[in-house]
Amino acid sequence: MNVRGDTGATAKKALEAAVAKYPDAKVQTRDDWITAQDKDFNNFLIMLYVLLALSVIVSVFGMINTLVLSVFERTRELGMLRAVGMTRHQVARMVRQESVITALIGAALGLPLGVFLAALVTKALSQFSVQFSPPWHNLIAFAIVAMIVGVVAAVVPARRASRLNVLRALQYE
Repeated sequence: MNVRGDTGATAKKALEAAVAKYPDAKVQTRDDWITAQDKDFNNFLIMLYVLLALSVIVSVFGMINTLVLSVFERTRELGMLRAVGMTRHQVARMVRQESVITALIGAALGLPLGVFLAALVTKALSQFSVQFSPPWHNLIAFAIVAMIVGVVAAVVPARRASRLNVLRALQYE
């Protein structure tokens, strides 16, 4: 309930005395109410970031699995590349670059889609004076994290690919 007039300590004490028999009622200034609402909203955002982090962890396992299967399925191809002169370092670099490209494709599809969905939600909530203000610094940071995740996901598959025995790889299948 909005109360007009003085918002000083005496008015607050009088209001608290008036609502003392109602245990669920709280006396707050406008700034106190806004701060409380911001706290709830910030907790919601933290929860979304935790869910985002969990989805990144799941996607890292998916990328590792995909790369391991890719190296396994391309054993003969990798053996042929090594036989014609590709070094172990070049094979490992090729697998890492494939991983980074895969991660960047995911980021290139996911980030604009997320911004678009945020714009739609903001448009739907425009009646509540919600404004669209994308966190560009966070989005750039997420793209950089995607590249780092791509490199990290490629460590094990790149090591396996670079250690293939050339002769056994050519005889594979």
